[in-house]
Amino acid sequence: MIQTEDFGKFETAWCPGCGNFSILAALKKALAACDLPPHQLLLTSGIGQAAKTPHYLKCNAFNGLHGRSLPPAIGAKLANHELTVIAESGDGCMYGEGGNHFLAAIRRNLDITILVHDNQIYGLTKGQASPTSIGEMVTKAQPHGVLSAPFNPLAVALTLGAGFVARGFAGEKEHLADTIGRAVRYRGTALVDILQPCVSFNHVNTFAWYKERCYQLESDGSGRTFSEAMDLALEFGDRIPIGILYQKEKPIFEERQPALARGPLVKQQFDARAFEEVVDGFAV
Repeated sequence: MIQTEDFGKFETAWCPGCGNFSILAALKKALAACDLPPHQLLLTSGIGQAAKTPHYLKCNAFNGLHGRSLPPAIGAKLANHELTVIAESGDGCMYGEGGNHFLAAIRRNLDITILVHDNQIYGLTKGQASPTSIGEMVTKAQPHGVLSAPFNPLAVALTLGAGFVARGFAGEKEHLADTIGRAVRYRGTALVDILQPCVSFNHVNTFAWYKERCYQLESDGSGRTFSEAMDLALEFGDRIPIGILYQKEKPIFEERQPALARGPLVKQQFDARAFEEVVDGFAV
């Protein structure tokens, strides 16, 4: 039986009171509830405070470039689709620099989990607005407030046909752990956008601000229509729904790849001659 202690305990570099602590604790609890051994987990990330999460978890890890948490996650899953793969990073990394990778991952529907620490700010680089920052936020880089419309990851994921779309809140740790666990167990690409207050640079979207607005959805999303889920995705203001907005079974990318029919690529015999023939074919 896997315990949260199996994933280790490490000294962190996060600010005291940061929402990332609750997310890390919820993630450990979810992985233990899934009875997932650390050696069967790969956690990938990009750059940022959220992207430091693999440093604080005992598992296989890949800490990549800014906005590039998903490419190694996709590559690893295709090479060994028996591995549980989680791509985890912040809103700036995943939706800004990595926005195009995010769109492609949703469209492919590999069996991976995407966890986004959404603090609506660039915390590592000292507080400029991120893709999800709301208009009333004033920063040193945006002294007149944010002028761009905020990116809505849940609505975008639904529009692209995502089969599992959810939102969590770092201030509701038990609920978040359950949501992450359901996402990991879901067969397909599962997105969990996690509201994560940044106590140092975001003084608008605080724990108290979210506590006043967040409410838990009662169902697991499986009986909800696309239109109903989209209405929930667009609800962000006086009330903010947290939980699984939408859940639907879909064929996964791995099932449609003939090369994976014989098992994971890492377990297949490499044919050097066949590889050379393919390469030579491009030279003609």
